[in-house]
Amino acid sequence: MKKILVVDDEFDILTTWRLVLEMEGYEVSTASNGRTALDAARSNPPALVITDWMMPHMDGVELIRQLAASDALARVPVILMSAAAHAPALEHPHAQFRRKPLSIDDLIDAVKGLIGSA
Repeated sequence: MKKILVVDDEFDILTTWRLVLEMEGYEVSTASNGRTALDAARSNPPALVITDWMMPHMDGVELIRQLAASDALARVPVILMSAAAHAPALEHPHAQFRRKPLSIDDLIDAVKGLIGSA
């Protein structure tokens, strides 16, 4: 089963995305900031990381930088989500930016485009 790590400091968003992705057949784990997400990804590498940008302790852009710097995780695709008007520069070969609010259909399409169906 394909595993997705969802990272956001808003519990409602984490819960919603997890339910949506689980209904699509993916295995989902969650983290509330970049630091715990990085630890989780290192101990159990996911097929995909979906992360918010603005979070405490370590933001999504720094998380992406850390993932890209890791030999074990550099090939894991990442979706960075934010309500920000402008996408940040992402130092990662497999990272995409998506603007919030993202519809459930758009999220599922993005996931399937990166890692295929569950």
